Amino acid sequence: MPVDRLFIFGLGYTALHLADRLRRMGWSLAGTVRGQDKANALRAQGIDAFTFDRGKPLADIAAALDGVTHILSSVPPDADGDAVLDHHGADIAARASGLHWVGYLSTTGVYGDTGGAWVDEESPLKATGPRGQRRVAAEAGWMALHRQAGLPVHLFRLPGIYGPGRSAIDTVRAGTARRIDKPDQVFCRIHVDDIAGAIIASMAAPRPGTAYNVVDDEPAPAAQVVEHAAALLGVEPPPLEPFDPATMSTMAASFYADNRRVRNDRLKSWLQYRLIHPTYREGLAAQLLAETNSVRPVTAG
Repeated sequence: MPVDRLFIFGLGYTALHLADRLRRMGWSLAGTVRGQDKANALRAQGIDAFTFDRGKPLADIAAALDGVTHILSSVPPDADGDAVLDHHGADIAARASGLHWVGYLSTTGVYGDTGGAWVDEESPLKATGPRGQRRVAAEAGWMALHRQAGLPVHLFRLPGIYGPGRSAIDTVRAGTARRIDKPDQVFCRIHVDDIAGAIIASMAAPRPGTAYNVVDDEPAPAAQVVEHAAALLGVEPPPLEPFDPATMSTMAASFYADNRRVRNDRLKSWLQYRLIHPTYREGLAAQLLAETNSVRPVTAG
């Protein structure tokens, strides 16, 4: 029986989490990284890794995509556009008839600022900053391949991603967490477990041409999440600070430019997906539990 094979453009934090899940399910995996050292390390782990970057397309695209049944792109667009589409869009489109599923990881930033109002997948795309606008353009590029070449494209709009090593627990421990007070500001977020789960659910029930908001059930202020993480760790939270862009990096301040609440109804109703971590409370608690269980006492033999 043929084995499903996924090729991932951009084997980063989220994509590697998905790859680990699929490997345990018996999938064959391949993908791209920027450097040869990382490619070699992933090959040692059983992932056929290739180097790829803007201006450095895959050396042998035919060999890289040989036997591939599914493709996922997690490569963010740059100032020049989507590097995957620019270098290999035509190559991917030429294989449309042999592909069961194609996914693109986008962002809820495509909706722009709604002043805290709710949006869903049918809401207009009004990205306010350059990064969001690039994502809107990238989504349009992938969907053009769906319409013109029959590529079975699915869009996944992601908010702030957290998980082991990248959560409020980790920043509180490191002493880098800040509690910024901007009245009425909320953020949506999603645990990396649920991104992997949603993608796997979509692969099992393809619906080409569809966009999904992959977010949890509770938009919340970032300061509230930091406070909860500190409570779980039994430490004092950092002091509450008034929002002041002058004290923040340009990137950090830009996240506060948009304020919106994002619905996940389609994820639940169309894919019948049940969130593993419905809110940040379950996600952070699960991280601490996993860390505790991974540290086992040494007993005398």
